Amino acid sequence: MLTQLPRPKPFHPPDIRAREFLKFLGPGILVTVGFIDPGNWASNIAAGSDYGYRLLWMVTLSTIMLVVLQHNVAHLGIATGYCLSEAATAYLPRWLSRLILATAMGAAVATALAEILGMAIALNILFAIPIPLGSVAAAFASGSLLWASSYRYLEKWIAGFVSIVGISFLFELSLIHVDWPQATASWVIPAVPPGSLPIIMSVLGAVVMPHNLFLHSEIIQSRQWNLENEEIINRQLKFEFTDTLFSMIIGWAINSAMIIVAAATFYQFGIHISTLEQAEGMLRPLIGGTASTVFAVALLFAGFSSTSTAGMAGGSIFAGLFHEPYNIKDPHSRWGVLITYIAAVLIIFFVANPFNGLVFSQMMLSVQLPVTIFLQIYLTSSPAVMGKYANNLRLKATLLIIGGIVSFLNLWLLADFLLH
Repeated sequence: MLTQLPRPKPFHPPDIRAREFLKFLGPGILVTVGFIDPGNWASNIAAGSDYGYRLLWMVTLSTIMLVVLQHNVAHLGIATGYCLSEAATAYLPRWLSRLILATAMGAAVATALAEILGMAIALNILFAIPIPLGSVAAAFASGSLLWASSYRYLEKWIAGFVSIVGISFLFELSLIHVDWPQATASWVIPAVPPGSLPIIMSVLGAVVMPHNLFLHSEIIQSRQWNLENEEIINRQLKFEFTDTLFSMIIGWAINSAMIIVAAATFYQFGIHISTLEQAEGMLRPLIGGTASTVFAVALLFAGFSSTSTAGMAGGSIFAGLFHEPYNIKDPHSRWGVLITYIAAVLIIFFVANPFNGLVFSQMMLSVQLPVTIFLQIYLTSSPAVMGKYANNLRLKATLLIIGGIVSFLNLWLLADFLLH
């Protein structure tokens, strides 16, 4: 049974100026880096090298679902002043909220594992640094960035990292021959080749990442708009959708480019990729030495930016257990970041095959995803939580369909695993 808590106190009045939309850009970009992380690289390269263009439809479907989910969870932060973790703690029974948030922390750890591991692989490719040492360095560097930066400062850094990754893949695309008619058809026509279901689920988990739903609701409410001014709330809801849509389209394009590059190079020549180092090495004779260097540099920046957002998500989830927003200067947020990074690094020390570890971590995200989706639907559909901004019937039905699709795919994956 929901318990109505008092609304947060009004924040400082917003500054309304010309070109105000630019003030709303940022939260979506921070979320976008979460689904162009090294885990995505592994999933997308596996998809492209093993199945060509045929799994591009999953990037499209996942991105559409992500836009709806991210926009909806941002509404929670805008309308209530709570992030998803705080709202779960406030409005659910204690035992249930702690159970759900424990699984969410597990998802943050799985995400950080992929991102730190990817960054360590890039350091190994570029500087021959051993992966265990590179993992420790990656976690320390990302933690230092979080400690020193505010949201707004981080957004500028992250936007720069995303730009580097995007430009890198545009450069890669310019060097290869792409069958654009086939790629275009594959974006909209579903296909499930034999044996592809684990890769499909890893692509889903890599795009619609549970920790990003917690992160977006935290970042959007941290902007500190006046929650008692209905006009300001409506304006923020409007511009937030544009920010989310713009950012998710960027993510869709970069993820698609990864699959296309792998399809046009490795799949075309019948090359199966089992490590990111192998992918970098294979690019050298296929499309030139410059491309392989660009690949490694882009992987490094993708890992650096996404590791930071994974730490923020872990800190936000853990702080929410104590009815607190994310604040790196607060002990609960710091402990959340430390738990996320330390657990991820410890697991990396026991990962025998880094590439399989990356793909498997993304599959684990898809398994936890229904829990987060149905938590979000429950909270954002409740008038006791959202007031007049609760989901209408059409939006609720759309969210339930998304939750149903994700749950069905997970059950299909489980059945496929048991039968094989």
